[in-house]
Amino acid sequence: MTAETYEPGRARPVPQPGLMMDFPLTVHHIFRRMQGIHGARKVVTLVDPETGAVTERDFRDVAARAGRLAHALERLGVRPGDRVASLAWNNAQHLEMYLAVMCMGAVLHTMNLRLHGDQLAYTVEHAGDSVVVVESSLAGQFAEVLPQLPGVRHVVVIAEPGEECPDLPGALDFEALLAQERPDFAWPEIDERSAAALCYTSGTTGDPKGVMYSHRSIVLHALAMSGADVYGITSRDRVLALVPLFHAMGWGLPFVCGLVGSDIVMPGRHLKPAPLARLIEEQRATWSAGVPTLWLDLLHHLDSIPPADRTPDLSCLQTILCGGTAVPESLVREYDERFGAEMIEGWGMTEIFPGATVERVDPGDFAVGVGARRKSAGRISPLYELRLVDGDGVVLPHDGVAVGDVEVRGPSVASGYFDAPAATAAAIHDGWLRTGDVGTIDGSGHLRITDRAKDVIKSGGEWISSQDLEVELVAHPAVREAAVIGVADPRWGERPLAFVVLGAPVTETELREYLSARVARWWVPEHFRIVEEIARTTTGKYDKKVLRSWAGANRV
Repeated sequence: MTAETYEPGRARPVPQPGLMMDFPLTVHHIFRRMQGIHGARKVVTLVDPETGAVTERDFRDVAARAGRLAHALERLGVRPGDRVASLAWNNAQHLEMYLAVMCMGAVLHTMNLRLHGDQLAYTVEHAGDSVVVVESSLAGQFAEVLPQLPGVRHVVVIAEPGEECPDLPGALDFEALLAQERPDFAWPEIDERSAAALCYTSGTTGDPKGVMYSHRSIVLHALAMSGADVYGITSRDRVLALVPLFHAMGWGLPFVCGLVGSDIVMPGRHLKPAPLARLIEEQRATWSAGVPTLWLDLLHHLDSIPPADRTPDLSCLQTILCGGTAVPESLVREYDERFGAEMIEGWGMTEIFPGATVERVDPGDFAVGVGARRKSAGRISPLYELRLVDGDGVVLPHDGVAVGDVEVRGPSVASGYFDAPAATAAAIHDGWLRTGDVGTIDGSGHLRITDRAKDVIKSGGEWISSQDLEVELVAHPAVREAAVIGVADPRWGERPLAFVVLGAPVTETELREYLSARVARWWVPEHFRIVEEIARTTTGKYDKKVLRSWAGANRV
């Protein structure tokens, strides 16, 4: 029966199924692609920041070592569905854990090494981790919480040759375990909707919440980010992975690089500007990603080098993805003018992966006004859908004017939190995930984040965007960092207070005059606090809970 002959009251025909293979979207596909098609590509890890010494392994060797690791974990009792935790920096061994644990059907819990000890212990206990793999430099940190973790059966340490680990007596040696095993592990068939990895949110408003990524979500995210208008990584790139592998799957970079076949350069634990500059130059990194602070620090380092000394050549950098907080226009201009690098901005969360929106703008267009788009957090990426709702849940138009709570859905968006029904109920609204961000969306799908819902400042009945103030302050040549919060005011309800880290002398009066020319006068803070550093969360964002606590204690 066709649609033309359908008669009301009769049963509708059953749709004809498509005749395509039911191919599983699992990390296995990325693994096989790395092992075979891209087997000659390299994973480079910095091991000595003074000399610039690195280790190199090709993808084929990484895959073989992942097979050995899977054998070792199976011998330790790990079975499909079990959780295995990693506490490590960005290096080849951590990448091998990604591949081994996920492809054997277990779940990799990437522990956030910047969490407070109690929170770290909470995530391990909540996840039910049976085996924990710890890097030797972090052994002392983990040893402090291990007595609280009776469920951990085995601890494995990634150590340098001959290095002992007195902080964790009885721990197993990572390399010794691999040396005893064969590389030809019999990888099992896995349902694409089964869990592959577990990351916890930073937990600034209570206990950290677990986001359980499926194989399907990881593969679809990697495919979406591989697009030219999104990450734009190709097989000709050498990707410097500065984003920690314990932050939202390293922004998906291991999987994107595995799919397209780009070299991966890992900094290990060496994230200071000097070794990074040397690493970029010597490894000829073409693509990288990280929070704006990292790239600001790198510029300050280069500017501090005496004129008589040689400055590292970073002209190899072509693309830099920035995220985590708003990217100052001045930073975009600086990297374009000095190195010819395109700095793109992305937006995302642990719950939705980074890159849900990405903004690519030719910096040269600033002169003709296209740079105004830089205030956007990016255009909605493939396989994501975003909407705005008001306080009553009414959907708002995408006209670039209406401001509302940002909600998102898609195959790479969390449908809830692991073993946290109350948090899940609060996060999901009508099948959409509440992001906690407030913003606008225009007719072309560009998202502009105006604030976090909990950070907006309401002064005299009108809203002030703390994020816009921060962006304008950092644009001042004397300001290195700025964070703005709202504080109680008897007349206006709330007024902005700015915490500022300076790179050069400047007065509060000068800052007020500077802001007055760039934002509405009534937005300009009456209060500034010059500080040495601004408190940050474990994900590198400003910890405004700490800032508000200080302001309350000091009655600002």
